Amino acid sequence: MTIPIEIRDLHKSFGTTKALDGLDLTVEQGQVAGFLGPNGAGKSTTIRVLLGLLKADSGDVRLLGGDPWRDAVDLHRRLTYVPGDVSLWPNLTGGEAIDLLARLRGGLDKARKAELLERFELDPTKKARTYSKGNRQKVALVAALASDAELLILDEPTSGLDPLMEAVFTDYLREVKARGRSVLLSSHIMSEVEKVCDTVTIIRSGRSVEHGTLDDLRHLTRSAVSVLLPDDDAVRTVSGLPGVHDVVAEPGADGVVRLRASVDNDHMTGVLASLGAIGVRGFTATPPSLEEMFMRHYGDELPTPPPPVVEPVETTPPPAAEPHPVVEPVETTPERGEAR
Repeated sequence: MTIPIEIRDLHKSFGTTKALDGLDLTVEQGQVAGFLGPNGAGKSTTIRVLLGLLKADSGDVRLLGGDPWRDAVDLHRRLTYVPGDVSLWPNLTGGEAIDLLARLRGGLDKARKAELLERFELDPTKKARTYSKGNRQKVALVAALASDAELLILDEPTSGLDPLMEAVFTDYLREVKARGRSVLLSSHIMSEVEKVCDTVTIIRSGRSVEHGTLDDLRHLTRSAVSVLLPDDDAVRTVSGLPGVHDVVAEPGADGVVRLRASVDNDHMTGVLASLGAIGVRGFTATPPSLEEMFMRHYGDELPTPPPPVVEPVETTPPPAAEPHPVVEPVETTPERGEAR
């Protein structure tokens, strides 16, 4: 069976800037694969190479079994692409634009198109020039999801959609997967990727730094745990177990102690066995979210907040004391009979 996307050691530079520096990426048949990285990590360059818009400097790139640079015309009939910023022909209606895009890909399912128009609440009779960004995005999504393309390449596909329409997209993407289609989904919305993706590839500076299923990636990270322990001795025992970090203990009701910590997931089994021997009163564990796993690789790039600026306090000087009134001597006229 042909692997829809297979990239090995991909390199691409623009002058002295390395956009891709040995990237590896695989999308298996029938999978929805998440492709994550901040702006400038190399996601868009990778997609442009896959679409045959850029030629790789070196490395091996296979798209639906073909060469995306040499076989671009034939391959484009078998895939569909939705960018994050859709431009349409201004004088065509939304429905005409959908039909035109469909003809480029060999047609679409009319019943599915009608269903998608209803679910996305899109009026196909309006001219494209009257559409908002979100509605232009809906046109591209309807055209893509109503097609029978073998592979969908989606680059920030829900850009401009409100949360309700994002949920419609997520639900329909599950249906696409159920039909055996393959999807490469590049998105900044971690919850969206977490809901629908079978595998995730995280890239940094043009290289893959993590790849695997969400369960695989969680196994390499830590879970937050909260444990109710009988006494302080139990706290000291748990704090010394391998894989236990960032311990915080708080006194609880009835003499118990609540311990909060992070535990390496590959040590979780041993920690649970030790807790069972101690006699815990309660235990909860929260696996890391995709956003937390992503921040493992990018947390160091967060800008350091500047120190607070202390504004000088403007003080109003006390009013100057009013000068004492000057009493002018009063010249008096002596009464009659007084000597002068």
